[in-house]
Amino acid sequence: MHACMLPSLKAIMRLPNSEHEAHAWRICEVAPDFRLEDVWALPAHGVAADFEMLLEVMAAIDPAKGESRVTRALFGIRYRLGGWLGWDGTPRPLPIPDDIETTLGARLPEDLRNTVTSADARPASFIPLYRTDVEWAAELSNRTVHAVMHLTWVKKGEDLYQGQMGVYVKPQGGLGAAYMTAIAPFRHRVVYPALMRQIERAWNARIAERTGTRASTALTAP
Repeated sequence: MHACMLPSLKAIMRLPNSEHEAHAWRICEVAPDFRLEDVWALPAHGVAADFEMLLEVMAAIDPAKGESRVTRALFGIRYRLGGWLGWDGTPRPLPIPDDIETTLGARLPEDLRNTVTSADARPASFIPLYRTDVEWAAELSNRTVHAVMHLTWVKKGEDLYQGQMGVYVKPQGGLGAAYMTAIAPFRHRVVYPALMRQIERAWNARIAERTGTRASTALTAP
């Protein structure tokens, strides 16, 4: 099996926050007041130059349209609630909780500014903030939370890297805090496992295309 392809779902796991926080990621300079909510080891291994491919794979995936019927149903309920309660559609950008700025882009150090453009690929609803050779961040803001998706390419050995995803959040008041607590079981038991399977299938397909081997089809979404 190619070294970049993961053999099974055993490699897909939620990590302790300390494992992500042990690295000197630039996001710590940008969002020190945000809470690290989740960290996941992604089913994507490769060499240093494959970080670009990881970003392409992540940008092409939409959990709301994945193979998991349960996940699609949960996203459908969330979107309907957001529409009814006005969580997502806002007439103007919302300020970051406890801040006057509306975007973390205003906090970027000079060397991180203009490292992404409007043409950069992005996961649905997220706005890219910056990227380096091993780090990429994007933000999302609505009436429940201001969140950051933080993708990293973590060195695991001699020219062997693995993708990692951290999710940083700052709830919008009591509503946001209650919302994050309510959805936590669904995120951890349904949404993220299904997302990891999507990522693994997409990653293996890209590796198979590059190497001329057959992609693994052993995994199925819950």
